Amino acid sequence: MRPEHLPFVDFRRPPVRVAQPRSTQPASVSPPYCLTPVERVLKRTMDIVGALTFFVLLGPMYLAVALVVLIGMGGPVHYWQNRLGHGGRSFRFYKFRSMVSDSDEILHRYLERNPAERHQWEKYQKLDVDPRVTRVGRVIRKLSLDELPQFFNVLKGDMSLVGPRPCMVRQRSMYGKHWAHYCHMKPGITGLWQVSGRNRLPYAERVALDARYAAQWSLWLDVKILARTVWVVLSGDGSC
Repeated sequence: MRPEHLPFVDFRRPPVRVAQPRSTQPASVSPPYCLTPVERVLKRTMDIVGALTFFVLLGPMYLAVALVVLIGMGGPVHYWQNRLGHGGRSFRFYKFRSMVSDSDEILHRYLERNPAERHQWEKYQKLDVDPRVTRVGRVIRKLSLDELPQFFNVLKGDMSLVGPRPCMVRQRSMYGKHWAHYCHMKPGITGLWQVSGRNRLPYAERVALDARYAAQWSLWLDVKILARTVWVVLSGDGSC
């Protein structure tokens, strides 16, 4: 019987090391940045000046949106919900109303009947076609006008112009090990999530962006995010 042909092996050459694939796990995030007293004063000053400037210059637009909501949907014009903020404390979060009154029950029934949409909700905490949102609501959401009442939250000190996205109570567990990063900063009207694709990003990426903001904070980062927000709002990038 003929012996099988064996491949030639050159033992003079060192064995080739095969590069291992890089881990797909996100890199660990640095601890939250500790703001100095001066930095806290500067950030708060920017918040107050920014919120007052908005109401002085764009107050008529605020009233116009309120009138559109009142005519198109009836009262109440504003919507509030308990959210978790700085230090994990609960606060009353304001928006212009964009949904029907029994929105929670409608969402529950819709997700029970539609497994694909349930999967999307669990991944993004958003729906491409949300049955709770009215026609007027879709317009003001597309233009981010539903967020305008949050300037009251900024004046009250519950929120900042820039920070993590305000967390719902039921979303607390989704932050995992990054919860301390979230609690370190006041939530913001805008932030890294809003200028990085917002509703196109899975919720886990939103958490990672919030943690990155808390770890890498600087006043210059806030300025850059505010400037980028203007373009995002005008272009409607990532809005629902």
